[in-house]
Amino acid sequence: MNNISFQPFIIGVAGGSGSGKSTVSQQVLASFGADMVSVVMQDDYYRDQTHLSLDERARQNYDHPDAFDWPLLVQHIQALRVGEAIEMPEYNFTLHNRSEKTIPVKPAPVIVIEGLFALYDADLRDMMSLKIFVDTASDVRFIRRMQRDITERGRSVESVVSQYLETVRPMHKQFIEPTKRNADIILPHGANGPAVDMITTKVASVIGKLKRT
Repeated sequence: MNNISFQPFIIGVAGGSGSGKSTVSQQVLASFGADMVSVVMQDDYYRDQTHLSLDERARQNYDHPDAFDWPLLVQHIQALRVGEAIEMPEYNFTLHNRSEKTIPVKPAPVIVIEGLFALYDADLRDMMSLKIFVDTASDVRFIRRMQRDITERGRSVESVVSQYLETVRPMHKQFIEPTKRNADIILPHGANGPAVDMITTKVASVIGKLKRT
């Protein structure tokens, strides 16, 4: 699929931790299938921290834009745009570092970029055809984050609360919330059914046009 004759329809899905970004992305993927949609997770593009000890890695601020490897993410999206497959990093949230494994991602007519800062970087935004911000109440986001971090990432209640107060909440207000102004669509009550239906309808229209070309 190298040297594709069309530009993929790239969707950016941003929002705070626990806002429902994954629900939007997975619904688009489920609606059209892996042949039509590829998802790139910004969470997997945290910087490599092999040079730091586990204790040092645990103390890093993972809710700041500087925590991410922006050059690699931009490079990978550019590759997908021209029909080249990529090896997406796989991040281990228990070890606070990249895994030795990678995740193959193939080019597709629709590419979804999902992440806290999906709408933060101008180079990424310039490649997007549709920019979405999932806006969910802070208490709902906090509860979802706590449930996820305890069950999926082995965190304690105390560590989740501490991280939320020290970095998650202030970084959201300083860096994530302002990216809402870059969005084409704001989902004001999270990943609600009518909003997701509207998005999948738009994607279906794009895919239909590609199939006719």
